[in-house]
Amino acid sequence: MATKAQTRKSNSKTKGFFNNGIVRLVLRIIKLIAIVFVAASLFGVLLFKFVNPPFTWLMIQRGFERKADGKDWKIDKQWVDFDNIADNMKRAAVAAEDQTFLENHGFDFKAIERAIQKNAKSKKLIGGSTISQQTAKNVFLYPGRSFVRKGFEAWFTILIEAFWSKKRIMEVYLNVIEMGDGIYGIEAASRAYFHKPAAQLTRRQAAAIAVIFPSPLRWSATKPTRYLRHRQYLIMKNMRRLGPLEF
Repeated sequence: MATKAQTRKSNSKTKGFFNNGIVRLVLRIIKLIAIVFVAASLFGVLLFKFVNPPFTWLMIQRGFERKADGKDWKIDKQWVDFDNIADNMKRAAVAAEDQTFLENHGFDFKAIERAIQKNAKSKKLIGGSTISQQTAKNVFLYPGRSFVRKGFEAWFTILIEAFWSKKRIMEVYLNVIEMGDGIYGIEAASRAYFHKPAAQLTRRQAAAIAVIFPSPLRWSATKPTRYLRHRQYLIMKNMRRLGPLEF
């Protein structure tokens, strides 16, 4: 007959084996999830290097928000190739959002440092996002602001910087970005605001569109406030300062 000590020892071994088995199973599941995530993200980035993204999660979310408000479903977008976007618009985007776009590798660490300092003093999460980071967020991620999503954004930024050219990043960026209520991409925005294709945008018109990038549902490219007119002036000033944009 087994003694109490032997029984306790046997139970301890069984419990230890069970716990170790659970730990190994959890680690295997985590490893599998990580492998699937990396493979899926690589596949998506390589796919959209050649295939134009048909929609973004923000477009879908905004569509449902419109329906909830009793409005019609609206996703007004029309893909336009890089060469059919006015140079003024490309310069305006760089001047407004990421003046080191052609030199950086997806991250502007000075802007990130400034954002961290501001976030330390405010409950509102402020980003220091480059055009590459915004493109990664718009194409591959869900809307929202959190440090977890920022981590995913950094991962996809690294991938598109590694596998896409700056020309492709700018092309995708200007074709998927939200530019008004149900308006996505520069071609739809150009026609909605100025009744002309994106290839014909003037410097002033391009700056007027770029100025609303941070809040396209609240601001209008054709009905600017005093603040927006001042921002437009600064963008145009920065456009003049930029050297040649050699994509």
